[in-house]
Amino acid sequence: MPLSSNKIEKIVHEVVSRSLSAEAKPFAESGRAAVLVAPEKLKLQEFPLRGIRSDEILVKVEACGICGTDIHCYKSDPFALAPVVLGHEGTGIVLEVGRDVKMDGVGKPVLPGDRIVTSIFETSENCLIAKYNPHKANLCDDLRVYGLLPDEPEYHFNGYFGEYLIIRPGSSFFVVNDMSTDLRVLIEPAAVVCHALERAKTCGVNLNFRSRVVVQGCGPIGLLMIAVLRTHGINNIIAIDGNNSRLSMAASLGADVQLNFKDFNGIDDLASKVYSLTKGIGAHFGFQATGFPEAFAGLFKCIRRGGGIVEVGHFVDGGNCTMNPHQDITRKEITVTGSWVYNSFEYPYAYHFLRRAEGIGLPVTDLITHRFPLDQIQTAFDVNLQQQGIKVVVEMD
Repeated sequence: MPLSSNKIEKIVHEVVSRSLSAEAKPFAESGRAAVLVAPEKLKLQEFPLRGIRSDEILVKVEACGICGTDIHCYKSDPFALAPVVLGHEGTGIVLEVGRDVKMDGVGKPVLPGDRIVTSIFETSENCLIAKYNPHKANLCDDLRVYGLLPDEPEYHFNGYFGEYLIIRPGSSFFVVNDMSTDLRVLIEPAAVVCHALERAKTCGVNLNFRSRVVVQGCGPIGLLMIAVLRTHGINNIIAIDGNNSRLSMAASLGADVQLNFKDFNGIDDLASKVYSLTKGIGAHFGFQATGFPEAFAGLFKCIRRGGGIVEVGHFVDGGNCTMNPHQDITRKEITVTGSWVYNSFEYPYAYHFLRRAEGIGLPVTDLITHRFPLDQIQTAFDVNLQQQGIKVVVEMD
């Protein structure tokens, strides 16, 4: 009797799993990783590659994007992680699968040769937020992400800016074989904007085909925010930034109006322009993705009464800002919400968003403007710091 493809896949998975011992031998004796040893100091180091355990996965890293968080860590190590192997916007090829590991986060079998991405770790049993609100596990104090884990004797390969990654027990990961490497590198930041969109839905503002939305800040997150809004059916998007090349990218990703704030005489002048584009009453909604407190305060002036704002740009403490509670919030009844990272269940949302964005012709992979090998990672960070491109990617092989 002929076997179905699903049956064959299960048989192969079982054979491969049984062939792996509790301490499988690694494919190489050692591997390199770029270690942040101190602020603004990256050092390529060679680490021994131990055999994986029965509940682990060994991954050969293919590529990883440089995130704004990586830049903050590089500049000042705000989370006191050093020494640390950074890199969380990564993807790679599965080399070995521990015999106790059967499937990914959505029930797909995982086998050597699969292409995967990782999401957040499971939180500790002591986290009351995860216990009583599992859909808000992203707010746990012990939230952990590969690329933001300090070096440990048993786990040197903790981030994607290395040749290998060891996926530990309790990790969420996803098999994404049908995606290009470039799309896979964008899944993590895409999860950030998918989460921000879900947060926007809690504001009581009905985002629909006629909504007028401002996206402030056209870095990688702001640009992906524009793409996810367009994919979601938002037709009237105003992009605000101070870089014309990024505003041009915003146009290609779905922003029908692009405003360079440097062309205006302050926030009141800019807000007047937004009002002129929105029937004189302001935008229904705004997404703030700059990471600058002053920009956050200014966005209120662009939003109509009864509107809403999602703050998605402040992953680290950027300082305070001055605003008028009466004029900016109370009188307008504006609803403001924050957006913090994502949940692992939102990775499938990000996957389908990127596939749909490509399907409707949005050039999301054009966000990747620079590529560097691992031994040029210092140059890659310098290019990112100088904002010479949009998404800078480090490629292993």
